[in-house]
Amino acid sequence: MEAPQRPFDFEAVFHARYGQVARVIARVIRDPARAEELAVEVLWKFWRTPRAQGEQAGGWLYRTAVRTGLNELRRRLRGHRHEQMSDAAPGAPDPEQVRAAAEEQEHVRTVLAALNPRQAELLLLRGSGLSYAELAASLELNPASVGSLISRAQQAFRKEFIQRYGEQ
Repeated sequence: MEAPQRPFDFEAVFHARYGQVARVIARVIRDPARAEELAVEVLWKFWRTPRAQGEQAGGWLYRTAVRTGLNELRRRLRGHRHEQMSDAAPGAPDPEQVRAAAEEQEHVRTVLAALNPRQAELLLLRGSGLSYAELAASLELNPASVGSLISRAQQAFRKEFIQRYGEQ
């Protein structure tokens, strides 16, 4: 006889995971306000997807957050170019360094948007601090292949970056 299933507590999941999802998206798109809007959309998708509401909920949420961020990034790139936003701290000593850093961030976002979505997801999640095991669970990969997939993704990133912007 099966054990009775506990009812799904969406409100608890929402409160526990909203901040994490918003931060993952914000790392990709660099717009915290828009990231919060997209985080609500990700959690809404989660609520509407019963198969995601099991043991792998964390992985599903991370994967969907990264994909949502990448989709937003691609939407922006397809549309009109927005003014680059400066991430400079107040009183930054050298405006040229701030401009160069913002330009480099834009280059990285452009290259990520051009990569195979799986490779971009892998790089972003690894950059977010996920372990190989967490990456495997999040992206539904064989844990033994994560290292080689990351290596290939890094090589693809490097090749695309050099093709677009040259050696730096």
